[in-house]
Amino acid sequence: MQSLNFPKYRFRVKSSENSLHIFDLIRKKFVLLQPEEWVRQHVLHFLIFTKNYPQSIINVEKQLTVNNLKKRYDIVVFKPDGHIDILVECKAPEVKIDQTTFDQIAQYNLSLKANYLMVTNGMEHYYCKMDLEQEKYLFLKEIPDFSR
Repeated sequence: MQSLNFPKYRFRVKSSENSLHIFDLIRKKFVLLQPEEWVRQHVLHFLIFTKNYPQSIINVEKQLTVNNLKKRYDIVVFKPDGHIDILVECKAPEVKIDQTTFDQIAQYNLSLKANYLMVTNGMEHYYCKMDLEQEKYLFLKEIPDFSR
């Protein structure tokens, strides 16, 4: 897999059934290593080991309903009160991040109401702080570190 624009992390990888699998710290199992999964695992390691978010408040690939359609978010980080603090959308490195990507995460956030959004393809990262009352967002240089 190609190098991504993240700090260097150590991953558990194994070969099984002629495919590579990577260990997911949140789901606690090996998952098929595809380009988008490579990005997702880097984001998880970034959140846990660089930004110090506890694994216990992170959720991966769960279903949500948007406009009566079943969708799946990539990563969410919860606040202690159960509200969603960060919503992350991961794309494969070869996928260009464009308005469609931002529209997708914004649509998900209509129902999730996260405080922060992160969009990444592993090479480019975009961070936003949401103002849900004003229905506006502010681009940030990075998302905040975990604080209790």
